[in-house]
Parts: sequence; C-alpha cells; structure tokens
Amino acid sequence: MPRRHWTGQLLLALLLTTLAPLPAAAARSSAADPPATRGTVPAAAAAPSSVPLPSLHATTTQVASGLRRPTAVIAPDDGTDRLFITEKSGTVRVYHPGTGLARDPLLDITSAVDESGNERGLLGIAVPPDFADSHHLYLAYTTLPDSAVTLARYRLDESRLEPLLSQPHAEYSNHNGGQLAFGPDGDLYWSIGDGGGSGDPFRSGQRLDTLLGKVMRIDVSHGCGPLPYCVPDDNPFVGTPGARGEIWLYGLRNPWRFSFDSSDGSMWIGDVGQGRWEEIDHLPSGQGGLNLGWSCYEGLERFEGGDCGSAESYTEPVFTYSPYTGGCSVIGGHVYRGRQYADLLGGTYIATDYCSSTVWALRPDGQGGYAQAEIGEMPTQVTSIGTTADGEFYVVNDLPGGLHRVSFAREEPTCRVDRTVQAWGTGTTVDLTVTNTGSTPVNGWRLEFPLALGQTVISDWNTDLTQGSNTITAANASHNASIAPGASVSLGYLAGHTGDASSPPRFTLNGDACAVGR
Repeated sequence: MPRRHWTGQLLLALLLTTLAPLPAAAARSSAADPPATRGTVPAAAAAPSSVPLPSLHATTTQVASGLRRPTAVIAPDDGTDRLFITEKSGTVRVYHPGTGLARDPLLDITSAVDESGNERGLLGIAVPPDFADSHHLYLAYTTLPDSAVTLARYRLDESRLEPLLSQPHAEYSNHNGGQLAFGPDGDLYWSIGDGGGSGDPFRSGQRLDTLLGKVMRIDVSHGCGPLPYCVPDDNPFVGTPGARGEIWLYGLRNPWRFSFDSSDGSMWIGDVGQGRWEEIDHLPSGQGGLNLGWSCYEGLERFEGGDCGSAESYTEPVFTYSPYTGGCSVIGGHVYRGRQYADLLGGTYIATDYCSSTVWALRPDGQGGYAQAEIGEMPTQVTSIGTTADGEFYVVNDLPGGLHRVSFAREEPTCRVDRTVQAWGTGTTVDLTVTNTGSTPVNGWRLEFPLALGQTVISDWNTDLTQGSNTITAANASHNASIAPGASVSLGYLAGHTGDASSPPRFTLNGDACAVGR
C-alpha cells in the first residue's frame, strides 16, 4: 500500500498544538518549479496577539432577522459600511449598521437559480477591488435547468447577469462548493465540491480533467479568445495534457468556505469531511498545484476505497476534528486583521461548525505548529463568516435566517490541565492534573479532549472515561466529583498507539476551555 507523502511537516498530534508558517514552497509529484505569484505581494504578516487562546471568548449579537436561508456575507470596500448577504433562492440583501436590513434586494436572479435540494442555490459572492467604479459583483450558483455549478458576473448598473464558467453537476445535489474570493494577486478564486454523493463516486478529487473537487483561479478583468475570462499563464496545470488550466488546487471534497489572510496572502480552506474528519488547510501565498488528498485521505486518515496514486504527494491539513465532537460540516472563516480586537485576536484564524456551533481559534505560535482552542459558540447553523471592510466579523445562520455581529473578550480560563507522559514502544501513559483556577467550586465535572490519530485507550484511573473516535470524555469518579477553588484532581489513562504518542493538545472542563500546562 503506497505511503502518504506529506508536503508539510508531520503533525505531532491529530489536533495540532502549534502552528508555524508553512514552507514557502511545497513539493509536488512533478518536477515543475512552484508557480510565481502574479500581482501585488502582501506585506509581511503583522505580529500575532500574545493572548493565550483559552483566554479568548467569542459571543454574538443578532442584528438582523428575516433572511431566507442566507449562504454568504461580504462587504464592499466602497466607504458605505454595507454588507451584502446572499440568500439561497437567488437574492442578495443589503444590511447597514445604521438602518438595518433593507426590505428590497440589491439583485434578484431567482429565475436563473436551481435551489432544489439542501445544498443547491446561490452559494457565493465576491466583490472586486474596483467595485466602487465597476459596480460588478461575482456570483456562484447552481443554474436552471441543468443544475450546473456556475460563475457569473452581475452588472449592477445594468441589472445584467453574465455567465462566465460552468461545471456540470447534475447527478447529485450536494457538494457544490461555492466560495468566491479575490486573491492578493487580483485574480478570482472559486471552489467546487467533488460532484456529490459519498465517497467521491466520480473520482473527481484526483482528476485534472474536471473542475469538480477543485479550487480554480482565473483572471476576470478581461477575456482571452473565446473565453470571457483568462487563464493565468502561471497557473500550475497550464500546458499539462488533459488538464483544465483553471485549476489552482485539487484533492478537495467540498471546500465550502476559504479565505485569504490580508496580511500575508496565505490561503485558509475549510473542507467538509465524509463523516470521520473535518479539516482546515493553510497554504502559503501563491502556492498552486497542491494536492490536498481527497479521496485518498480524509483528514489525516487513509480513506477506505479512496483514489490513491502511487507517485502522488499530498499536502496535509493543519487542523482536523472528529464529528464525534458534535460537528458535521466545518465552516471556514478568516484570520482576524481588524482593529477593535487586534490586541486580543490579531493573527488568529476563526472557524466554526454548522452543527456543533463551536468556535475554533488557531494561531501561529512560532514553534512549528498551531496554538488552538475552543473559545465559545456561534448561533445555530452558521453558514458563513464574513468581515466588514475594516475586518470585523459577522456571521449568517441558515435557519431561522439571521445576521449576527461577533464580539471577542478576554476571560481567563477557570481551569488548567498539566500533563505527564511516559511513552514506550506502542504504548503511552498519560497522567493529567486538573486544577480549578476559578473562584467557585466545581461540583461534578466532565473533561473532554482529543487523542492523536492511532491512539486507543486501554485503561483509565480516577475517572469514568469513554472514547468516541479520537474524542475522549472523562467524567468524575464518585470520590473526586468536587474541585474547590485552587484545588486539583488527578486522573489518567493507558493508551496504545501506532506511532504518535503525543499528549492531548487541548481540554475543556464542563465546556469551558482550559489553560494547558506542561
């Protein structure tokens, strides 16, 4: 069985403890040099906040209601402070913080949109850098009558829709992708899922002759020949026989939401998993041609029955989590580069999950990985995280259809977990000391944490422990149910492993994030 060849550093744990910037170039299976970045190169990344992630707390405030299944939210940088919100049926609504949600839509393309099934409809929107002058918007939607996933330009000054590029997608209604975003190079990036069904039935992820299971990169500033857009000459598969030149990345399952860090130009992707792992990818600026693994891999784990090439190189995700945490679909977000919470949150990537509503925070720590924590909950069924022109966060949720402003505060954790690990051969013993750092007693506790891939608990002590996939729930025993302020309890477990004996990277006590000691 072919071994997986990662293009980044191997992870020490399934859910990463730390993140450093990825290598400037990642290896590919061909001998081609990495493509150069066209256009403006972003300035060096600003120094990240030094506030520990478990000390952050995210909350939301609903500011508008009455949206009909909103799917995306974006802000034009035109000095108006507006937000544009797409609705699944094919309308775009306008919200202004001073006047609220406008009654009449900005545009209506419902006559062109196939919204049948749960995942079809108007899915994405992008505002070009010259919007104030051009009055153009770019939309991703499933079209009538053939359900093709379509990219179009909408001219607001003429109320005219101009389809630019379509990919047939009729067999299944799910996995349409739909994110649109202009990159730091000025080109437009667009994601499409693998064609739907389950298990990548068309083997789309690893094929280069289809746009399914890909992120595309095109130049929409002008046309080339018969095309209403241009394929950049430095796209990675230009000139590759049988390959679509629009492809920028491949090996994706359903990259519902991705974004670019406005500080360093790097790309973050939330790729929805099959059922065992949700994943987040973080790629260097300008690095195209990477294979993100699907359907050979789901997250870090070999996917049974997947499409694997013996000579392929795959780029690993930087963060994965199991649906056993209550999640079902990762909702990729953004790196915070606003001003209001810069001291707390600067340089921190925020994502969530459609089902669990957990707020995930990831941040480079300068030591080769990511600091990460759960820092609160979003409203139910968030479909998209957007930013204002100034970089502040909003989210929209599917049902009942609301717009919410996201706020952040510093709240010191009320628990700390210290770890002692002894590893040998294929086994490891982990002792945990849980300290109540708050001011009130903890009466009855539940400690939750992930294990590294390939670890299985064999026995435990001083706790009632259960394992679901890689997720552990350790509840109090009868003799240690109460933890007074400043006091600690000890527990532990013996686990077998298949090569990764690292200790858990994060913990929550009764749902609250804990500081992690040694």
